[in-house]
Amino acid sequence: MAQYSFDSIDLAALRRRKSEKWVTHPPDVLPAFVAEMDFELAQPIRNVLHEAVESGDSGYAWPAELRSAFAEFAARRFAWNIERDRVFAVPDVMAGVEESLRLFTERGAGVVINPPVYPPFFQVIENSERRVVCVDLDRDLSGRYSVDMNGLEHAFADGAKAYLLCSPHNPVGRVWTRAELEPIAELARRYDVAIISDEIHAPLTMPAIDFVPMLTVSDEEQSCITLTAASKAWNIAGLKCGIMTANGRTHAPLRAQLTRRADEVLYRTGHFGVLASIAAFRDGEGWLDALREHLNNNRRRLEDRLHQSIPAIRYRPGEATYLAWLDCRELDFGDDPAARFLERGRVALERGTKFGSTGAGFVRLNLGTSSAILDEIVERMSRALD
Repeated sequence: MAQYSFDSIDLAALRRRKSEKWVTHPPDVLPAFVAEMDFELAQPIRNVLHEAVESGDSGYAWPAELRSAFAEFAARRFAWNIERDRVFAVPDVMAGVEESLRLFTERGAGVVINPPVYPPFFQVIENSERRVVCVDLDRDLSGRYSVDMNGLEHAFADGAKAYLLCSPHNPVGRVWTRAELEPIAELARRYDVAIISDEIHAPLTMPAIDFVPMLTVSDEEQSCITLTAASKAWNIAGLKCGIMTANGRTHAPLRAQLTRRADEVLYRTGHFGVLASIAAFRDGEGWLDALREHLNNNRRRLEDRLHQSIPAIRYRPGEATYLAWLDCRELDFGDDPAARFLERGRVALERGTKFGSTGAGFVRLNLGTSSAILDEIVERMSRALD
C-alpha cells in the first residue's frame, strides 16, 4: 500500500480554509463539530479537478460514467452487483431523500426515523410536508445501540408509509448486520412500508467490519431506495454529487420521476462533484484504506485520552464514520454540554440535542483530523471541567 500521511496537518493552513467548519467560530476556537475532515484531497481527485480547471471544463454534469464507476466500486467493496441503469445522480443524499419521499409517500404521511440521528432527517421530512415518527434507538449498559424492533413494528402498524434508515448510523457509529437488517426488511414488506436507506458512510467502516447494502437484503418487489456518495469518505461534500440506487420495483418509476424533474435534480448536480466521485470510486481506494486505518487509530487514541483526562465521559468507539458520540451526562453540564466546552474550553463540538431529545447530555466529536489536533481537542475539553 502506498504511504499516506494523515498526521502532517498544518493548523495554520486549515484556518485559511473558507468552509463552514473553519469560518463559523472565532479563530481561538478549535472546531470539531461539522462533518468535514481536515485532510488533503486524495491525489486522483486533485488530478482530475486540476485538469478540469486548466481546460475550462466547468459545464453541466453528465453522470453516465459515474453509474459504471459506482457499480464497479460496489461490486469490489461490498460484493454488491447492481445494474448500472439502476444508479442515478442527484445533488446530494438529502436531495435524494426528498425525491424518494415524493415517490413513495403523499403529503402528511408518517416517516419513521431512529433518533439520535442525523439532524437533516427531521428537516427534510418536515420540509417535504411529511410527518416525523420517532422510534428511538435502544441503548444497552455498554453504550451499544440497536433498533427497537417492537417500536418499529408499532409505527408501521400505526400507518407510517416510509422508513428513513441511517446505515451506517450517524452519530452512534453502528454498522447494521445482515441479521439486523433482514427483520427490518421483513417488517417493511409485511406492512408495505418503503425503505429509504442513507448509506453515505458505507465506505468508512472500520477494518474487518463489513457493510451490508440494504438493497442486497430487501425483496426486489418491495419499495426500496438507497442513497450514498463519495462526499464523506473522500471529503468532497462541497462539490455536490450524490447517488441513488433502486431495486427492481422502484427503478423504472424513479427514472421517470427524475427525468421529469431534471431541472431540480440533474442540473443541480455538480460537474466537479461527478468528476471527483468517478476518480474516488475508480482510483481512490488505496487512500481510503489508509484513511480507515488512521481513523481506527484515532478512535483508540480518543478512547485512551478520554479515559486519562475525562473518565466521566462514556465513549463506545463506533464501527464506522469519523464521528464520535460522547455521553457527557455524568459531568452534570446539563442538556447541552457542547455549550460548556465551547465557552470554557474553546472547542466546538456538535450538541447532542440536534439529533433528537435522546441526545440531551451528549456531544458529537469529529475525529477526522491528525492525532495531534485530536489530543488538543481533548485537552481543551478537559479545561472546561475547571
